Amino acid sequence: MRRNPDDTTGTTPGAPAGGTPHHEVCVTELPPDLNQAILEATKQVAAILKRRGHDFALAGSVAVHAHGGTGNLQHDADFCIRPEDAEAVAASLAEAGLPVFAPPEDWLLKAKCLGQDIDLIFQLADRPVTTELLGRAAQLPVDSVHMPVLSPTDLLRALLAAFSEHHCDFGTVLPIARQLREMVDWEALRDEYGSTPMPGAFLFLLERLEVIAPRAPRGEDR
Repeated sequence: MRRNPDDTTGTTPGAPAGGTPHHEVCVTELPPDLNQAILEATKQVAAILKRRGHDFALAGSVAVHAHGGTGNLQHDADFCIRPEDAEAVAASLAEAGLPVFAPPEDWLLKAKCLGQDIDLIFQLADRPVTTELLGRAAQLPVDSVHMPVLSPTDLLRALLAAFSEHHCDFGTVLPIARQLREMVDWEALRDEYGSTPMPGAFLFLLERLEVIAPRAPRGEDR
């Protein structure tokens, strides 16, 4: 069922029929800083998912922040969940008082928390989110709240996989690659994407900019 994210009335996917949902989110005056507002919303959603026992992992710009990245956060907070868990996750958020709706894209659900957009992604870079992917996540603090966060290699893997002739914004991904370069398994990404035109071009760019070392010729010690 599709809803306008700004409309807090009507039926939310997975919400119990009838009555008013119990609100678990602590509504306080948010700071004027957008980055902090996104972090506050991230913590609230993660707390709900943890209390309800859902498997998930933080993704996107907030995950980069959790791994030590700097810079402005993007316009929302991203959470990876398994496709088979989507309905239960939506129900938990709805019961906590958050509006949840299905956008036209069929690979995620969207929610609102403290005025911020929340993406619940169950297909990352054209691949279903799996137990294995979530199992590689690390428990990290996000502004003092611990939660599972996608590994740096998985974060870069998703960004590389998204490059195509129609979407090839190297400028957005370059700062992330610089900040996480010491934590990424670049050889694994080269094996996976080095022969694909757009991701391969980005990896070559990282070599030319000396963000990563050139790959040793086959047969030589790395």
